[in-house]
Amino acid sequence: MDSVIDFCRTTMVAGMAVGQLALAFTCILGGLLVRKMLGSVLLRSLLSLTKRTRTSLDDLLVEAIRRPVETGVLLAALALAISVLRLPTEPINIRGFAHNALVLAIAIVAAWLLFRLIDALAQYFGSIAMTTESRLDDALVPLFRKAMKIFVGVVAFVVVVQNLGYSVSGIVAGLGIGGLAIALAAKDTLANIFGSVTILIDRPFRVGDWIRTSEFEGTVEDIGFRSTRVRTFPRTVVVVPNNMLVNTIVDNQQEMPLRRILVTIGVTYDTRAPQMRQLIAEIEGILAATEGIAPDGQRVRFHDFGGSSLDLKIRCFTYALGYDDHSAVRQQLLLTVMEKLEELGLEIAFPSQTVYFGKDEVLPLHRVEPADDSGRPAIPPRGGAPTGDVPQQTEQR
Repeated sequence: MDSVIDFCRTTMVAGMAVGQLALAFTCILGGLLVRKMLGSVLLRSLLSLTKRTRTSLDDLLVEAIRRPVETGVLLAALALAISVLRLPTEPINIRGFAHNALVLAIAIVAAWLLFRLIDALAQYFGSIAMTTESRLDDALVPLFRKAMKIFVGVVAFVVVVQNLGYSVSGIVAGLGIGGLAIALAAKDTLANIFGSVTILIDRPFRVGDWIRTSEFEGTVEDIGFRSTRVRTFPRTVVVVPNNMLVNTIVDNQQEMPLRRILVTIGVTYDTRAPQMRQLIAEIEGILAATEGIAPDGQRVRFHDFGGSSLDLKIRCFTYALGYDDHSAVRQQLLLTVMEKLEELGLEIAFPSQTVYFGKDEVLPLHRVEPADDSGRPAIPPRGGAPTGDVPQQTEQR
């Protein structure tokens, strides 16, 4: 036994005793075993217990900490193995490099753990916010999640810098020299942050609303610190700075209780007044019978004598606010009106004009009398048209 101990102490490999290497290997192997036991036994048992509770918060928290804790166990075993090895400091400071690497890794794992806990809390409180009538909490939950992640990131950076031997107070003092430049550069960023606060307080829209401005139209996907993301109908994403968004006119289409259908139908001029009255009555019946059209606000009126048609204006509202459902109701209405026009024997007019050809004279408005024996008209045409010239009339559509 003494010979084995002496061999482990005296035999060197790469400047380190065999006993140190064996002990370091044992630490790493023990860390792997603890990680396996922690993941397969303890955390799974804890997760099975949390599933029996009424709240889902404990399930989210256990699931959030599982992977970071397993990684943290490995880092702890690696740190213990490095301390056992007593790495050299000359000619290259391997011990200092390993120490700094461990500090950075531990800070990353700790920040990762906090990020996952923040996401779990945001998911839980976000589900609660969806059940409330207030729209403010729906937007505040993702905003606070981003703020907490930024705070954790800054704290992790300060801890890493401090443990690496740098003076944090010196860094802060150095930033004070360029404070004015930073303030000027951050002017737009601060304006956008205040814009996001204005959006949350004033609540002109929320995530999921369909909005329209003079430059774009789409569905709000995210309201951030700096900008708001809107998904347009061509499926592109418009990123709008919040400062610009609060200073423009926003039409929130989601707030309308009903969506309007406004159609103008032009029938030909050979349509008689009784036919027009019958058509109006039939379309009113179609509006009342079409599924998805609200009974309030229905209007069918003979609107105008158009340039080439008798214009009939139809106005109604649909319960469907989405574009696809609204278009389906509109299509059904128009098809039914077309069938009714065919049934009544009426035609939809299209732009047309009648052109008369003459020779720079006013055309006669009455029938030209037959010519006498001399070949001249018995009665001169009204308007002074030359005798013997009969104007031609063609109709062009």
